[in-house]
Amino acid sequence: MDLAFDKLLENPETTMTSIIKRVATGPELSKSISYDEARAGMRLVLEGLADPVQAAVFLIGLRVKRETDAENKGILQGILDKTETVIADVDELLDVADPYNGYGRSLPSSPFLPALLAECGVPAVSHGIETVGPKFGVTHHQILQAAGTSVELSVEEAGMQISNPEIGWAYVDQRSFCPSLFGLADFRKRIVKRAAISTAEVLSGPIRGSKKTHLLTGYVHNEYPPIYTMLARHSGFNSALLLRGTEGGVTPSLRKRGEFIRYWEGSEDLVFEADPKEIDIERDNRLVPIPQALLPKKDRDFGPDENNAEIAKLAANEGLAALAGKNSPTSDALLYSASLTLWHLGRYNSIREAAVVVRKILSGGKVAARFRGAA
Repeated sequence: MDLAFDKLLENPETTMTSIIKRVATGPELSKSISYDEARAGMRLVLEGLADPVQAAVFLIGLRVKRETDAENKGILQGILDKTETVIADVDELLDVADPYNGYGRSLPSSPFLPALLAECGVPAVSHGIETVGPKFGVTHHQILQAAGTSVELSVEEAGMQISNPEIGWAYVDQRSFCPSLFGLADFRKRIVKRAAISTAEVLSGPIRGSKKTHLLTGYVHNEYPPIYTMLARHSGFNSALLLRGTEGGVTPSLRKRGEFIRYWEGSEDLVFEADPKEIDIERDNRLVPIPQALLPKKDRDFGPDENNAEIAKLAANEGLAALAGKNSPTSDALLYSASLTLWHLGRYNSIREAAVVVRKILSGGKVAARFRGAA
């Protein structure tokens, strides 16, 4: 038992006041807090013990000051403390961690990636939330629901589904694995700006493999890879593959070469490049664009767009068709992400070798049956 940490939780107002006095005193005078203090602050917010105003100042103060590694790890650990985790009956598991705030410019293929990877012999899980700011885009939750898949599995049910070799994949919602964080959705909308929560929550890892768990996630800005790999190690991921993806997701552009980051076991962060043309993908767009008539309105209220449900249906139809064997930009997106992942996991010696196998699996249409077999 950590008595010093426990003491921080005993008097919420004193702890939050002390934290705020340091992190929210302006760009030149703000000071960093310790790992234990960031963890305690996050715990107090999640447990509803922090005054809402102080909770908002705590998170925004950290963001304006810019979080240190210790603070980011503390925020993540506070979330991990409240996350229900299940060990699936599989040796290794891939965690597909797309942005929880979704997509607003393209139809993502990634909600269908876990089913494809399972067909390729890699059990996989994705997780998220129906909608959250600051983007309020179309999410895995919305698309999988439109595709007829349950998005209300308990963590135990998701673990059992992944453990079933006939299925091997699942989606689990934040409502199930971390209800206290899910309950902050309206609070997060009110603070408007992206906070450290958005960075940390994708690393919560509610389902783990019995021997190893690997992370697949995306990024846009160059400052994020070292933050994500640092947090992935803290969360216990044995390896991580970070793809510079469209809208920060796990699908790189289909039209140009990209630079990506990975680590494996005890290695340092490693940089590598890949080009979709090297696996015979040549497309004019990065991903399938959302039709012009359905693009989110720029002048909408701060919240989900009225067209999100229709966009989710389009993405679901594209994904289901790709799993059934249709050649399309969506199937190419799945091919690219899956090939990069299988190479990273050491299943094949090259991305091109992996792509030959994945393309054959996709064209055969058998992934659709695996997808439909899920709850």
